[in-house]
Amino acid sequence: MTVEHMSILDLSEEDFGLRSTLDACVKCTICETQCPVARVTDLFPGPKFVGPQGERYRKDGQIVDSSIDYCSSCGTCTLVCPQGVKVAEINHHARTAMKEAKGISLRDKLIARTTFMGKVMTPVAPIANWALGVKPIRIITEAVIGIHRSAPMPVAQTRTFESWFKKHTPLPNAGTNGQQVIFFHGCAGEYFEVETSIHSVQVLEHLGYEVLVPPHGCCGLALQSNGLYDDARKYVSRLSNDLRAANRDALIVTASGSCGGMLKHEAKDILRMDTPELNDVSVRTRDICEFLMDLYDEGTLDLNFQHMDLTIPYHAPCQLKSAGMGMPAVELMGLIPGVKVVESGQPCCGMAGTYGVKKEKYDIAQAVGQPVFDFIKQVNAELAACDTETCRWQLRTATGANVVHPIWLIHKAYGLS
Repeated sequence: MTVEHMSILDLSEEDFGLRSTLDACVKCTICETQCPVARVTDLFPGPKFVGPQGERYRKDGQIVDSSIDYCSSCGTCTLVCPQGVKVAEINHHARTAMKEAKGISLRDKLIARTTFMGKVMTPVAPIANWALGVKPIRIITEAVIGIHRSAPMPVAQTRTFESWFKKHTPLPNAGTNGQQVIFFHGCAGEYFEVETSIHSVQVLEHLGYEVLVPPHGCCGLALQSNGLYDDARKYVSRLSNDLRAANRDALIVTASGSCGGMLKHEAKDILRMDTPELNDVSVRTRDICEFLMDLYDEGTLDLNFQHMDLTIPYHAPCQLKSAGMGMPAVELMGLIPGVKVVESGQPCCGMAGTYGVKKEKYDIAQAVGQPVFDFIKQVNAELAACDTETCRWQLRTATGANVVHPIWLIHKAYGLS
């Protein structure tokens, strides 16, 4: 499909209401004032300009303004729109049409294959981590591939989460409440943020659940973000079937806010997927902090937490906020005696999945994240919390703090090891 023929107005009314939301835009500019990218660079004129406003020109055959490529897809514009306009979704489709017309770069194809990266790096983790820290290698990588020399990189682990899970001995409480949950780790939780996945399983077992981990792979979010829609749909379909293979009635719990968001709404809103398999896993998927707060609301969460004298800065990732669940992590960590949680109040840390590693967007990503960096350094320069993996990589690199998933704190407060 060419750029000239890509128009949201060509979509049917059933396609997620994009057509019906377009004309609801009253040009109030709230999305413009809240956009974290537009506030730091003139290269991006703002979500209203390239979204609802630009789309009206695109329907007349005008070429998509290339500035739309600087949209980070944080979703803030849709979240704050008082008229319910699907601004981020309109922008996403238009940007993908532009990328397809121009051709998707090798760099974008490579960084979207997170499972491949994990499989390659894990067997040689010490060497891979060393290489990613060598400046000349990073300079060459920037010149050849287009990944910025200073961009945050994942830390390879010497074992995968699934290999740990197969060998681990469940905690004594595991299965005592007679209920099963399926743990969805995501590719980063499988290869890079293994500790977070382990802590999640141990907390769930401590609470009496039998945890099932069917072999599964990537949700396809990075592919979607880089315009590879067809490949992303294949990943979502495969993942849906893999997760359903374990227990068709059990809830699916994830410690990856972005991967959970992909199953809960992005595959439907962006990829326009509407399959029985996806719908099934979508309604059963819970963020782990959301799941634990549901238990608290029901009066079944174990509140026997150890006292921790701690003030912890917390940043809610934009992808998690776009899921519309609020900030359950703030409430959850606040249940620990002695813990004071301070929320950043910022829309985005700048990383936005793979956005912040790209050479041409790195400086923008750093500028977007600067208020969050400053916030962490002011509140607690040693320890902070954030729900998604790539955001933690960004914040760790920029601040030097140990940035953990909120489940790390819960795991510690339960006295688990």
